[in-house]
Amino acid sequence: MGLADAVGRAGTPVLGSAPDATPAHCAPPMPARPDAFQDRLLADPVLLDDIAEAVRGPFHVLFPVRVAENVRAFQNGFAAAGVDGFVYFGKKANKAAAVARACAETGAGVDVASSGELVAALAQGVRGEELMVTGPAKSGELLWLAARHRAVIAVDALDELDRLRELGIAARILLRVLPEGSSSRFGLNRDELVTAIDRITAPITLAGFSFHLGGYDAVARAEQAIALVEHCLHARTCGHPAELISIGGGFGVDYLDAESWARFRNTLSDSWFHSQPPGDYYPYHFPVPGAAMLAAILEHGDLAGRLRRNGIRLAIEPGRALLDGAGSSVFRVQGVKNRTTQDTPYDILTVDGTSLSLSEQWFDSEYLPDPVLWPARPGTLTPTCVGAATCLESDLLSRRRIPLTRRARVGDLLVYPNTAGYQMDSNESPFHDLRLPPKVLIRADGDRLRWTLDDTAR
Repeated sequence: MGLADAVGRAGTPVLGSAPDATPAHCAPPMPARPDAFQDRLLADPVLLDDIAEAVRGPFHVLFPVRVAENVRAFQNGFAAAGVDGFVYFGKKANKAAAVARACAETGAGVDVASSGELVAALAQGVRGEELMVTGPAKSGELLWLAARHRAVIAVDALDELDRLRELGIAARILLRVLPEGSSSRFGLNRDELVTAIDRITAPITLAGFSFHLGGYDAVARAEQAIALVEHCLHARTCGHPAELISIGGGFGVDYLDAESWARFRNTLSDSWFHSQPPGDYYPYHFPVPGAAMLAAILEHGDLAGRLRRNGIRLAIEPGRALLDGAGSSVFRVQGVKNRTTQDTPYDILTVDGTSLSLSEQWFDSEYLPDPVLWPARPGTLTPTCVGAATCLESDLLSRRRIPLTRRARVGDLLVYPNTAGYQMDSNESPFHDLRLPPKVLIRADGDRLRWTLDDTAR
């Protein structure tokens, strides 16, 4: 029986679904996009509860098969455009060993920015030459390890280049370019690039150039990549191979349908929130996400043709986009409290974790896809915000009053969907001596789902 058949037979409710009639002072429903693997997990009558009982605290579930699927989608995008391309996973987006292993098994590399990340990637089978080492002012230890393992090193400054030269060992480097008009603290400006190119001699090899842009604009990335094609051609006249361009990450994820996102943005009200509303939001509806965004980048300005004609490989470093649909975060309800605001009652839940495990809250923002209350039971729509088990007033997993499909009970589980990209462990810490939530790997085995702990949790 296939996965879709199992989900259909189980009759799982749509993620975060809620009736249309939303009470006053309650945010509108923001259901995550339906996902077969997540739906199957929610439909299992015992698995989530069994895991919660075993780990005795909050936990994150991961679906490694989804990482492999997302990698292949980007690889297929390169192939469809006839471009020599390579995918590096931005490891900072999720520390799980299983994610790096999925990359190794599907022919992707890993983008690392510390010795710990480099060693962790190697331990999961990623070859040294499949590593991209980024970040500013790298330590001497990181530069030495990267060079020894033949990783590509993105050099961010002239003094970093000088320290690498002083090591006296072979190294493959990219020069990170400061985009014109940017005020970023990262990268080399035009004059520094000229100086750097002149300083590069054997045993250092200038493999090419890189850049990183904020935001999620495909056109801006394509135009900057076209500028770097010209940098490569100039560097070749100076005797350097210059055959690689890295355009970094920023490939969007489509968390919500267009209607839900538009309703939220167009009717946004301070009255939806228990406390101060967020200042900004990720673009939770992204109509051209992931590999489709890569296709748009390659098409603009005939970037694909320019790369082919000049024999240049294009590298990308997605983090969030390779983790789309790859996992969720699960918290146990420890307390339920009722409050009334302007004659409108709502509940405040306290769960057994902290908002450090849902990192969006720590950027003056809010994670918008609605959590799912498990198990599914009949009930009345209940506006609900979610607090953490700490003494901080601001420690809220969800400030907005979410339209839960029923009133929560102590012992219920609250499942936040699609959190594998950055949410799970970007900001986690053992505050109050609380144990960090382990990562639990889920895989399908015929009609059953099986679980084990990720290597990083052992």
